[in-house]
Amino acid sequence: MPELPFASVAFLWPSLAAASASQMILAMAEGMAKFAQGVERAEAVEPEWGTPNAVALDLPTMRLRDFSTGHDAIATLVCTPFALHDATIVDLAQRHSLVAALTQAGLARLFVSHWRSATPSMRFLSIDSYLADLNVVIDELGGKANLIGLCQGGWLALAYSARFPNKVHKLVLAAAPVDIAAGESKLSRLAASMPLSVFNELVRLGEGRIIGARVRHLWGPSDMSPEAIADALQIAEPSEYPAYLEARFRQWHAWTVNLPGTYYLQVVDRLYKRNQLARGQFVALGRCVDLRLVRAPLFLLAAEQDEVVSAEQLFAVRRLVGTKSDRIDLATVPCGHLGLFMGSRTLERTWPRIVRWLLDRRPATPRAANAPVREHGSV
Repeated sequence: MPELPFASVAFLWPSLAAASASQMILAMAEGMAKFAQGVERAEAVEPEWGTPNAVALDLPTMRLRDFSTGHDAIATLVCTPFALHDATIVDLAQRHSLVAALTQAGLARLFVSHWRSATPSMRFLSIDSYLADLNVVIDELGGKANLIGLCQGGWLALAYSARFPNKVHKLVLAAAPVDIAAGESKLSRLAASMPLSVFNELVRLGEGRIIGARVRHLWGPSDMSPEAIADALQIAEPSEYPAYLEARFRQWHAWTVNLPGTYYLQVVDRLYKRNQLARGQFVALGRCVDLRLVRAPLFLLAAEQDEVVSAEQLFAVRRLVGTKSDRIDLATVPCGHLGLFMGSRTLERTWPRIVRWLLDRRPATPRAANAPVREHGSV
């Protein structure tokens, strides 16, 4: 599900006040036509990965990228967001690479899901398609792995953990929307404001897909000033970072991915509108998943100024899963959404702590049943 800052969809306000769904669809279609005019994928250049890696598996939904530097007993898979932008969000540049932060902190067997941009033949791929390939990956990694789910990759990782609880060793969720009713964000408000017919129309306009190059102008970050980029990258002053870093960020932002229409509509309806994952009604690979079956140790990471996913939507996981309270850690970081994955301070201070948590083989310390969950506070 792409990011939806209100400032970038100002033209939609008349449609949100419209009396009928048909009027809203018309307004959306007109906006799409206006903003999509002349937009071509050829304008953008696909970002390169900054860290050496190899393609370990080539699957219908993804390429599994291997960044391993050694032979940990347990592999770690970063489940990247499958939304508007490319998976290189985790490997932007030096000091702004989650991949580098994880490997330098001690993760020797590290893999990343590099989701494919949907071609016309992929338009009918569903959530189950992505879960099935995720299951193939975990089996390839030895049948059990650590999962790090980022944003839209987070709810997918959690659903997988509930569907295959014995295959997940430890689970990290960062800015993942899980219980949409537990809090509110700009993204969830806008999704709730529009009837599903509007989203169906977006898919129809893309001939069965959501075309990233078109909706980027509607749903991408509204502020691309040097100051806004410096804030996302956690650089004190724009003048302090070289021109190549700003250019690298703009290249990453310009390169978009297409989403299968079936998958996209399922996410909008099942996750955002009906909140099925939190309500215990989410069906994954033929079975209704029960989050109480998730008993793996959990680390939940949220951004204090997240405009996309509220901390409450993530932290509600604590009461939904079967993991004991003494095996759940929380942390909040004083930054926005992108700062969790690209910000230099967060990568230098917070993610090494998460790696130490992942590598800790000691059993959890027993304590009283009513003891609070460990809270790291702002880090």
